[in-house]
Amino acid sequence: MVRFSVPLPTPTRNARKYFPVFVMGCHRSGTNLLYDMLLSSGGFAIYRGYLPIYKIMIPRYGSMSSRANREKIVATWFRSKGFRRTGLGPEQFSPRIENECRTGGDFIRVVLDTVAQQQHAQRWAFYDPDNVLHFRKVKKDIPNALFVHIIRDGRDIALSLKKMGGFAPLPWDRDDTNSLVATALYWQWMVNHGREAGRLFPADYTEIRYEDLITNPRETLGKLGSFIDHNIDYDRVQQAGLGSLSKTNSSFREEAATEKLNPLGRWKERLSAKDIAAIESAVGACLEENGYQLSLPASERRLSPRTSLMREVYPAFLGGKFWLKMNTAVGRLANMSALELADEPVPVAKMASHSKPS
Repeated sequence: MVRFSVPLPTPTRNARKYFPVFVMGCHRSGTNLLYDMLLSSGGFAIYRGYLPIYKIMIPRYGSMSSRANREKIVATWFRSKGFRRTGLGPEQFSPRIENECRTGGDFIRVVLDTVAQQQHAQRWAFYDPDNVLHFRKVKKDIPNALFVHIIRDGRDIALSLKKMGGFAPLPWDRDDTNSLVATALYWQWMVNHGREAGRLFPADYTEIRYEDLITNPRETLGKLGSFIDHNIDYDRVQQAGLGSLSKTNSSFREEAATEKLNPLGRWKERLSAKDIAAIESAVGACLEENGYQLSLPASERRLSPRTSLMREVYPAFLGGKFWLKMNTAVGRLANMSALELADEPVPVAKMASHSKPS
C-alpha cells in the first residue's frame, strides 16, 4: 500500500483538493469500478468497506442526535465487516464518534477521516450507489462533499439487475418482459433522483457516462480529475489495479472463462425485440435525456395499457416505500444482512469513558 506524507485531512480545510468525494449511481452502473479507479490513482485512503448509515443504521436505530441511538449504532457497526475492513480497533473511533457524531454525515466523516489519518492519505472517497437517494442529507451534513454520479444505459442495467436478482418487481410483474420494464423504471427513478438533487448543487456535482469511462477512460478520468482537483493518471490507475480493476464484479463474469466480455450494449444481443420495445416505450425519454439513442422508431414504441400503468405505479411505489423507511417505524425492519455482522459483540465501554454529555 502506498503511503503519502501529506498534511492530515480535517473538516475545516477549504481547498477543493482535500474535499471528500462521493461516488453514486444506480446499482450496476459502474460505481464500484469508478471508486476503485479513484483509489488506484493515489492520494485517497484505501477503504473498501460498507457504511450504510443512512440506508440501514439510522432507520433501524433512530437519529444519531440521541446518545442511546449512537451507542446502538456504534455497537452494531463494530460487529460489521465495514468496521473490520478499516483494520483499526474500536478505541480509535469511539471517542470521536461519541463526541462529534450527531448526523449520518458526521459518522461517515469521522470514520473515514480516521482511516485517512492512519494511512497518511490526503483525502477520502465514499462509495455507495444509494447515495443518489440521500444526496441532500449528505450535502447538509458534509457541506464540502463533491458528488460524482455515474450513469449507464438503462437497457443494460435492466438486463444486469434482472440477471443477478438485484431488484424485485411487484409480484404480478415478474414475467420476463414486465420484470425488465419494472427494473428499467427503477433505473429511471434512481437516475432522476440523483440528477434532480445535483441541479441544486451544480458546482459540486458532475455526471460520468459508464460508456465513456470504458471507451475513453483517459479523457474521462482527466475531466473528473479537474472537477475534484485531483491528479487521476490513467497509467497509474492501471498499474495499481485495485479491487474490480483486477477482478471483475460483472453479473456475467461466469462467462469470462469462455469468451471475452464486452460490457457495452449487451442488451442489443440478449434482449428480444419485444423486450426492447417495452423498455424503450417505458423509459425512452429518460434514455434520450441521458444521451442514449433509441433503437426503435416511435411506431414500434407505443405504450401498452400495462406499461402505461407501470409508469405510474412504480415511481409512486418506490417513493412511498423509501419515505416510509426513512420517516416511520417501518425503518426498524431494515435488513441488516448486508452488514455481515460477527456473532461476538465488540466491547464499547471505552466510548463512555471518553465521552462528553450529549
